[in-house]
Amino acid sequence: MISKKTKYALKALIYLAREYDRGPILISDLARDERIPKKFLELILLTLKNNGVLQSRKGKGGGYYLGKPPREISMGNVIRILDGPLAPVPCVSETAYARCQECADERTCGIRQVMKDVRDTMAGILDGTSLAGLLEREEKAAKKEKGILDFSI
Repeated sequence: MISKKTKYALKALIYLAREYDRGPILISDLARDERIPKKFLELILLTLKNNGVLQSRKGKGGGYYLGKPPREISMGNVIRILDGPLAPVPCVSETAYARCQECADERTCGIRQVMKDVRDTMAGILDGTSLAGLLEREEKAAKKEKGILDFSI
């Protein structure tokens, strides 16, 4: 399960992706429009900036903006930055591997094999889903909700 911090980060990033070519966005506007507590959002955005996901500009016309195009920012990267590894157990983590103390043989452990499959599937989906992809999904869902059918392939 992702943390509330990560969910807020993703909401903020989707907002910034939607506004990608319009320049920096004020934290106060972002917090208000996405219903995210401003102080909490400030910490989240600073973490994302320190990890290269966001850039900021100070002064008049300042605020936060994406540090890369929306197609280059994956959900997996954001989750790892804020919540840590995607792996359900440390022995299958690619970024924070740790051997399980209770495991006699990692190579034959059935639990590890299944958890590796879970990690691989989850990482494949999250790393393969960009902010641009999230926006496309939102737009498609909104059209479907309004009864507009999309026949594009």
